[in-house]
Amino acid sequence: MQLFTTITSLVAAATCVSARGRPSLARRDIGGVLICNGANATGACHYEVYSMTDCHDMPDGFSADTKTFAPDGDGFYCWPKVGQCDQICTSPTGCTFGAVSFYNPVKWDLSTIQWDHLIQSFECRLNDTTTA
Repeated sequence: MQLFTTITSLVAAATCVSARGRPSLARRDIGGVLICNGANATGACHYEVYSMTDCHDMPDGFSADTKTFAPDGDGFYCWPKVGQCDQICTSPTGCTFGAVSFYNPVKWDLSTIQWDHLIQSFECRLNDTTTA
């Protein structure tokens, strides 16, 4: 009987919480990127939601000085680039190391691949299975 009373109390408490209209978590917009000078989201940081398919120069203070480059959702990925958006890539191997997604561990420390002093711009794209 005690177990039944405990379960009934828990269900009643849960019903009261939802009836009060507990605040819901805000849904993040696709395109949010956290950029920091330090590894693991330390040092000076900048967060912004960026448009897809456009090239974005790094914010002031972060061009060629970024260790954390962290897309905040799994609906998109970004390509860090050497050079500003208005510059033409002349590297025979390309001007990016590839895509960075929410699941890519390198996003927390670009210095592990020596890109912390190279990134100057980036472009983001939606995953093929995601809609805006």
